[in-house]
Amino acid sequence: MYDIITFGSATIDTFLKLRDGDYRISKDDRFSSGKSFCLPLGSKILMIDDLKVSSGGGGTNTACTFSKQGFKVNYIGKVGNDERGKELIGELKKFKIGTRFVKKDKDYPTAFSLILSSSIGERTALIYRGACHFMRESDIPWLGDSPRSGTVPKWFYLAPLSGDSSQVFGPLVKFAKKNNIKVAANLGNSQIIGTVPEWGLSLRKILSQLDVLILNKEEASLLTKISPEKEKEMIKRLSSSTKGIVVVTRGKKGSIVSDGKYIFEAGAPSVLAVEATGAGDAYGSGFLSGLLEKNNIEYAIQLATANATSCTQKIGAKNGLLQKGKWGPWPRVKVKKKLL
Repeated sequence: MYDIITFGSATIDTFLKLRDGDYRISKDDRFSSGKSFCLPLGSKILMIDDLKVSSGGGGTNTACTFSKQGFKVNYIGKVGNDERGKELIGELKKFKIGTRFVKKDKDYPTAFSLILSSSIGERTALIYRGACHFMRESDIPWLGDSPRSGTVPKWFYLAPLSGDSSQVFGPLVKFAKKNNIKVAANLGNSQIIGTVPEWGLSLRKILSQLDVLILNKEEASLLTKISPEKEKEMIKRLSSSTKGIVVVTRGKKGSIVSDGKYIFEAGAPSVLAVEATGAGDAYGSGFLSGLLEKNNIEYAIQLATANATSCTQKIGAKNGLLQKGKWGPWPRVKVKKKLL
């Protein structure tokens, strides 16, 4: 039996670090970040300071954390029937992640992203949404039926599901509840906006069944329709929507968590990020790892923060993730606790 099965995207990420002077980061109110990444049009003399290729995607990144933290984990998703797909599956096996239910899609290639980064860690990602975004219920052989022996884990971890894959979100939660599987979910925009008619209108019901709900501050604002600056109001609204633990990450400001009775707040170590891709996945999976290890929210926040910080210290979403028992060179964050 697996401890955790993860669902979500599986990609091959190519990281290009641009040379200072070959790009410009400008203020730009047209974008949510308030900034734009500018390159000279038609230029053929741009130099790349560094190039690295690594696997990524929320489903596989989180699986890697769980494996490194000593849990038996399986990833369920789709890759293309191509060399990148073989490479990705091989890397998952290297991390001791089960790939028994990974499907190879003959119609769509493996998802791919090109990540342009500056010398100070700011980045822009160009994403091709390949096979992993076309997962359907029929790709999960036991979904909707009596589960096969050995396929029922203790937990599902649902990383953001987009495209056609968002359609399996509701059925997965329903299956989990029917089979006494706990669910942690990091909602993406497709789940929040509810563009899929089959389950969009029942999002409130789905939220009420989650054991852990994980969002970044922008996603929390989108879901609650409350300004991201009103953090306490957001967390109270979210806590009233689910019986489970609510986790809201705030980037460099740390995180805020509620168990429905108390609010837990923590900052983050003041370190310069080499590359921030995968930090959100590292936090969410680190939090659940800590929760499963000690059933203590303060400890879970500390482990999640350390794992996310460590993730940002190396290029590639999996390369900086912490091994069990390791915390990195920075001190554990202090966690403040008060009534909700």
